[in-house]
Amino acid sequence: MSLITCRDLVLGYEDGPIVRNLNFTVSKGDYLCIIGENGSGKTTLMKTLLGLLKPYGGEVLFGDGLKQEMIGYLPQQTLVQKDFPASVWEVVLSGRQNHLGKHFFYRKNDHETAEKQMERLQITSLKKRSYRHLSGGQQQRVLLARALCATDQLLVLDEPVTGLDSQITRIMYDTIESLHKDGMTVIMISHDIDAALKYATHILSLEDTHFFGTKEEYMKKKGEQA
Repeated sequence: MSLITCRDLVLGYEDGPIVRNLNFTVSKGDYLCIIGENGSGKTTLMKTLLGLLKPYGGEVLFGDGLKQEMIGYLPQQTLVQKDFPASVWEVVLSGRQNHLGKHFFYRKNDHETAEKQMERLQITSLKKRSYRHLSGGQQQRVLLARALCATDQLLVLDEPVTGLDSQITRIMYDTIESLHKDGMTVIMISHDIDAALKYATHILSLEDTHFFGTKEEYMKKKGEQA
């Protein structure tokens, strides 16, 4: 059963739809890259999957035990977020907020999960550092650890390497690929077509003619159009 199924999805804001009749599925173990020009609806789709926006039409179905609050999300950073006045530990632990339920305070297992994800991403030494004083690459690893605190099933990443230099970009991509190989399902928005074709199992293109299929099917289609 698919983790996410989108049927005849229509996306948009108050001033009207921007994407119509979108159909695709995300199954456990997929690495889906969403590509398209600016304004094509990539971030709008991601916000709809996360429940931050309601679809204009169609439906988003969750299966295989997945719930919206169990999705780990790494947003594209803004200048305000980069200057967030909190410690690394506070940022990572905040990824457990959706698991608090009726509790007002973080519990032992929340702390243990945060510790585990920091170790996983090799940022334990940064625990007491101020988030705002970290490098761009360090901040992205902290946000990725935060996203992992929310999920053991599905990561949603919005342009995770924007603003990073080439070396840190490669490290970030390798880290995400390692998580995928460990069983994490990944949905990633990317302007980097080369990286999408290197790492993805599936491609969703939001160009004028929508495409959804495997990486191989996408490459074959592009070859036929060339």
